[in-house]
Parts: sequence; structure tokens; C-alpha cells
Amino acid sequence: MADGQSETAPKPSAEGLLQRLVQAWQQRFSASPKDAEPAIDPRLAACAERICSAQMAVKLIKPGDHVYVGTASATPRSLVAALEACSPAPQDVELLHFLTDSALQHDAQGLPQTKYRHRCFFVGQDMRAAVKQGQADYVPLSVARVPQLIAIGRIPVDVALIQVSMPDEFGYVSLGVSVDITPAAVARARLVIAEVNPHMPRTMGDSMLHVGEIDHLVPVDTPVIEYAHPAPPTEVVEQIARYIGSIIDDGSTLQIGMGRYSNEALKYLSDRQDLGIHSDVITDAIIPLLERGILTGQRKTNQRGKIVTSFAMGSRRLYELIDRNPMFSFQPIEAVCDAWTLGAQHQLVSVTQAFAVDLTGQVCVDQFQGDFYGGVAAQAEFLQAASRSRGGKAIICLASTEDGEQGSRIRPALLAGEGVAIPRSDVHYVITEYGIAYLFGKSIRERAVALIQIAHPGARAELLEQAKAMGYVPADQTLRNLLAYAVEEERQMLLKDQRSVLLRPAMASDGEAIRELFHQLPERDVYTRFFRRLRGLSSRDVQRLCNLNSETEVAMVACVGSREDPKVIAHAMYMVDPSTNLAETAFMVHPGWQGQGLGALLQQRMGEHARARGVRGFVAEVLASNDPMIKLARGLSEQVQIESLGSSVKITSLL
Repeated sequence: MADGQSETAPKPSAEGLLQRLVQAWQQRFSASPKDAEPAIDPRLAACAERICSAQMAVKLIKPGDHVYVGTASATPRSLVAALEACSPAPQDVELLHFLTDSALQHDAQGLPQTKYRHRCFFVGQDMRAAVKQGQADYVPLSVARVPQLIAIGRIPVDVALIQVSMPDEFGYVSLGVSVDITPAAVARARLVIAEVNPHMPRTMGDSMLHVGEIDHLVPVDTPVIEYAHPAPPTEVVEQIARYIGSIIDDGSTLQIGMGRYSNEALKYLSDRQDLGIHSDVITDAIIPLLERGILTGQRKTNQRGKIVTSFAMGSRRLYELIDRNPMFSFQPIEAVCDAWTLGAQHQLVSVTQAFAVDLTGQVCVDQFQGDFYGGVAAQAEFLQAASRSRGGKAIICLASTEDGEQGSRIRPALLAGEGVAIPRSDVHYVITEYGIAYLFGKSIRERAVALIQIAHPGARAELLEQAKAMGYVPADQTLRNLLAYAVEEERQMLLKDQRSVLLRPAMASDGEAIRELFHQLPERDVYTRFFRRLRGLSSRDVQRLCNLNSETEVAMVACVGSREDPKVIAHAMYMVDPSTNLAETAFMVHPGWQGQGLGALLQQRMGEHARARGVRGFVAEVLASNDPMIKLARGLSEQVQIESLGSSVKITSLL
């Protein structure tokens, strides 16, 4: 080696560092120090001074301390267990946390066993019994606001119990799978105690912490907590997931959350392109989309190409995928939920799982059957941001009933003990297994009709009567369709001029859009459609066009524009006469969209629909001078009969 050059010391591996940490621990506390290995890397000298057992570390917790406990899959179980085992236990200690796993032990009856009070921002399975028994306090607060309150001392933190990865050669550990509110707690605490776990992934982003910021290091060697939904998805979950998937467009940025519906919905995005992730939490549900090259993030406005999140709850497979992977950016929860960042994100889609929704659109997300369950989490920030995002979608989803057929979760009013976590002014989409309702910008009447339409069929009649009694809908309002919205009947079609239109089943909530279509028709088209010189449509007239039973009465509309604000440019319907099994048909097409084959597409689509239901044919009475309708009828079938009725003709087309 030439003069003036120095040899760089080899960098120890993570496994080597753990061994050195354990050796240093043994050397410091062994009854026979002379037997311990004397050589310790100088760069670990500071670490060696901080190494101790969980039992020794928690003895430093003082009476009256407020102790932060790390989140979810990074819950520091050995530290919490050691604190519970302290004898005597420090008095008046409070443990505060977001979502935890085994921060409490439970007896055979499921009752919590703890010596301390708990304060939680999310009531998961770990805390549900403790909150119900009065051993834990639930704080209904957005977790994105917690760091600010910790920083100013409004939420006191004296001690932080966390779990981290092995330190690197520079002395930095990673917060791993749970960054969330931990940086704020560490910054405020006078005492930071960390489990150091070689199994904890080193996540990229803003997840690093220098060992100099940690007062005591407790080596542990346990697999990172894994998380999976406990049971296969039910038919209800699958149907709701399909509906969610049906309204997510190419290039969307997704916030998936922990709910089963949103995670299942990712299965129905296998034909999408360039999806992105900006979410408070990620789960195993993203893995298939990553493997298929669908999660590219190439259309994201912020952190293009990155999967941005604050914590992960999944399997070892997910943890191995995120370990040292620069595609993933783990950030503090307040950074992930920054309002300006979220609002500017391209086509942000947020999905929130709710327990109940009233007919005006108020949403309860953190109480179930009178008990606190779940929490506000960061849903308010994501829902509001999705509503501001260009092309964004803010989605609320829930099953239509509580247990089987018992009790509608769409209610005239929220029950006592069901708090409003999301105000009606912020609600856009509501989805049940019976369909999709869009509420944003709608009147109370329109909201009530749309929500009753997606309630359980057995509850709709009572909901409608209660809505009338409360003055939400007029006395003559009816709802006849007791089926789920048939999303599988939707068809995206191209016209002759290559404009794209969506053909779909009509819904009761389409009434105003159909009325607007009517007023765009010239007088001649109105007369040929209704055989009357109408100047307007009454509420009863409108309901006859879209509020149908979908079995013997079927209506379809052609729409352009977004799902949030669709413009109906054509309407077609058929009504079956049971005595002949023939269906009478009628059409309306916006004058600006005539001559492009739209009527033929509607006729063809209705023919397919009717054949599938065993309808024998179509019957239409039209003016003898209505050549376009006669030509349209001839195009549907080779078996066409035309009978003259004077100024009109009766056309029968057998299917």
C-alpha cells in the first residue's frame, strides 16, 4: 500500500452487528466479564453503552409517565410484556398508541389483563374489550393530527417504546414497517427504548433514526408480526369489491386502507394501467398488481413511480419485498396525509369502510352496535383530498345489513351511539352490495332516493316510508327495483364518429338527467316518442322512465361525461306484456347525438338483454312517417311484421 493511503475498515453486515450487540450486552452484564469477547468495534462503543434487557430498560419508566407504544406490526411486544411484569408496577402510567398487536394480554374469557390505563387512537381487536371495560380511552381524532399535538405537548409523551431494524455501518436504524406517528413520539420523549430486530425490514424514505437518538437498545430476534384477513371473502364482500373496482380508472392513485372491501377491490383491477399508491397503510393486496406491472405510479403528480405509505401490515412476503426497495417510500403520517400533497395527486381514490350511513349521507365509521370499534384513522384527510383531486373519487362502502338480514345499515337517521365521523357534505360515492350511489352536490331528496335504492331490498319499503314521514322525499315517490345494480350490464361503446358512450341500466336517481334530455328534444321527437305534445315531465312521468322493476320493465341510458356528473344522451326501455311475452319499446335520443348509430346500439343492447330473459320479441307503435324507427326495427331481426294502423304502424320484431 502506497505511503499516504489508508485502508478503509470493512463494513460489518447487519447480522454481524446483531452478534456484536449481543456480545456487548453479554460482556456488560455477564457475571463473568473475563469470559466475554473483549474486542468491540469502536463504532459500536456508543451502542454497547445503551444495550440492556427489556426488564432493565422498563425499570426506568417513572410513575405518572405517558408511554408511547409503537404501531401495528412493529408493536414492541417484549417491552410491553416486561412493563406489565414489573413488580411493583409504576403507578399512574398511561400507555398511548395508534393500532397495536398484543399490547394487551387477554384471559380465557377475552377480558384484558393490564396494570395500566391505555389511550388509543384506533380501537382494533387488541383494544376493543379494554375500551368496553373502561380500561382504555378511545380518542376520536385523525391520526394525521396526532404528531402536531404531541409536538406542542397537548398529547404528552415521556417515554417511547418502539421496534427498529439493525443499525447500518453509519449507526442508523430504520423504523421499518411502521413509521406513522413514531418520529413525533421519539422527538418528544425524554426516554426512547427500542427493540432491535434483525427481521425488521430496512424501509426507504423518511424512516431512518440514528442510534444516538435511542437511549436503550434491547436486542430481540423474533419474526415481524404478520397480518392477514381472518376469513375468505363473503359474497357480499366480493360484490362490493367489484363495484369499487368498476369505478377506478387507469392512472388512478389509490389509498387502500385496512378495510376488507378496498383490499378485495384490488383483485378487480388486473386490466388497468399505470396505477399508483399513496396510502396511510399498505397490505399484501398490492403484490399481485406489482407483479403484473400495473402499479407503475407513472401518472402520479407527487413522487412519481413511488409507492408512498406510512406503515405496512402484511405477510413476510410483503416485508421481504419492501426491504431496502427504493420503490417504497415510508414517511411520517403527517407527511403522507399532507392536504396539499394529497389534493394535487392525480385521480386520487380513497376508500373508507363504514358501519352506518343515514339517508342524508352522514357516516359513522368508529362505532358498531353501540361499541367503539375502528377509528377515524386518516380517512377524513384522504376523503377530502380525493374530492379535490382532479378525477379523484371519495368512496364510502358498507354491507347493507348488520348480521344477515337483521337491521339495515342505511338508516333514516344514525342511531344513538353512532357518531358522525364523516359529514354529509364530504360524501361522494356510497357503495353496498346492491349498487353505487353518488351523493356529492345532490339534494336531500336525491340522496335519500339514491341511498334507498342501494339498501337491502327488505328494508327499502320501510326506508321510503320513513323518508316521506321526515319530509326527505315527496309523498308520490316510489321505488320499484328490488335488485342489485347490474354493473355487469354496462357496456362502453363507440359511435360512428368514434365518440365513446356508456350504455348502462337506468336508475331511479337518473330522473333529473332524463328530464334534461327530454327538454333537449325537438317537438317532433317528443310527439313521436309520447304521442302527445308534452311541454314537460311530471315526477310521475319521470319515475315511469327510470324507476322500474328491472324484470318486466327495463330501461337503459346512454351516458357521456364522468360517473360523478353523467349526461344522459339517450334513453330506451321495454315493458313486457305477460299475456304475449312481447315487450313494447320506446326510445329518446339527444338531437346532437343522432345519426351516429346510437339508436341501433341501444336497440341491439336491449335485444341481447331481452333474449337472455326469454322475451319473445319487441313491439313498437310509431308514426307511419317515422322512417328512422321503422328502419331501426327492421335491423333488429329478420322476422319483422309491420301492421298499418292509419297514421301509425305497429312493428313486431321476433327475437
